[in-house]
Amino acid sequence: MHFKNKTVLITGASRGIGKAIALKLAREGANIVIAAKSTTEDARLGGTIFSTAKEVEAAGGKALPVFCDIRDEKLIQELMEKTFQAFGSLDILINNASAINLSSTTQLEPKRFDLMFDINVRGTFLMTKFAYPLLKVSANPHILTLSPPLDLDMKWFKPHLAYTMSKYNMSLMTRAWAEEFRKDGIASNTLWPATTIATAAVKNLLGGEELVRRSRKPEIVADAAFYILQREAKTNTGNSYLDEEVLRAAGISDLEGYAVSPGGPLQTDLFL
Repeated sequence: MHFKNKTVLITGASRGIGKAIALKLAREGANIVIAAKSTTEDARLGGTIFSTAKEVEAAGGKALPVFCDIRDEKLIQELMEKTFQAFGSLDILINNASAINLSSTTQLEPKRFDLMFDINVRGTFLMTKFAYPLLKVSANPHILTLSPPLDLDMKWFKPHLAYTMSKYNMSLMTRAWAEEFRKDGIASNTLWPATTIATAAVKNLLGGEELVRRSRKPEIVADAAFYILQREAKTNTGNSYLDEEVLRAAGISDLEGYAVSPGGPLQTDLFL
């Protein structure tokens, strides 16, 4: 198993893409730190850190569910301490937690702006900052951030400026960390889906059941992460990966099984 005894910390891992990555790596024997805010079930969202932990252990991994709001510096520091106490190491950080709001400049409420930047930008920055001391002593350390390839075409800024800036900040930081941490042998890459993914955010905030039907399952992103994270960290860094490109490079050409509605049309994701 490729990730046996490797420790993987995933933010926002109680559902969606984060959970799918957790289960994929758990099947490979990984220790999974499930860092998220969900401790009680919300019918509209589904999943908690505890329910995901049970599934991780059933899949063959070891689980550490930890309540963590990544806007809180103290909670992040405590998260790293708990990770070290439980597993003695950290090999992979997956910056998955993110907030989305596609409102225009005139329609976006200031508190929604603050939420996106507190989670997407500040939270991602602080998670990486405090994970660094543990990552730099790993044999093959990776940072993988769920954010898009950079494209300064104004079509991505005009309709939802704040969201675009927050996600591009994640990508800029990730590219910068590839250079800053190159001396430490820490890989820093981004991963983004080529199509919309069937998550609670897509269903509840973006397009309802109709958009879900035109989406792929979270497992496509998890499988792409699986292949990226196996690579040699020292030589595979500073990349902006798309899920389907990673899978095709791995020899997987038939992606139909990932579709929510096999044979139906797919919705290209934002920023592509």
